[in-house]
Amino acid sequence: MHFEEFSFGSIWIDGKSYQHDVVVDHGTIRKRKKKASRRFRDDFGHTPLSAEEEIPWRCHCLIVGTGLHGALPVMEDVKLEAMRRKVKLVILPTAEAIQMLRNKPKNTNAILHVTC
Repeated sequence: MHFEEFSFGSIWIDGKSYQHDVVVDHGTIRKRKKKASRRFRDDFGHTPLSAEEEIPWRCHCLIVGTGLHGALPVMEDVKLEAMRRKVKLVILPTAEAIQMLRNKPKNTNAILHVTC
């Protein structure tokens, strides 16, 4: 998987542009489905990442890119679930998350927020 460019509102992966948050699960890319987390929006001022979403837990490491300015909130339930599953959780602004993913870490999945 080749992570090419990232700018506010879009990310290029393997020659394809995505204008939405993406989930990388064992080399497969899909759109992040935020619906389950929308009910927490008022509490955070932004739709956070919650454990109620489809998170790709089958990995040793989960990298969460929190957007251009690192504004995506990651709820405590995600952190607790990662500990329970013994998955290393790395939370970074998306540009830094992409740098980590470019090193092709083994058995690593990701959720990448492409705005804020």
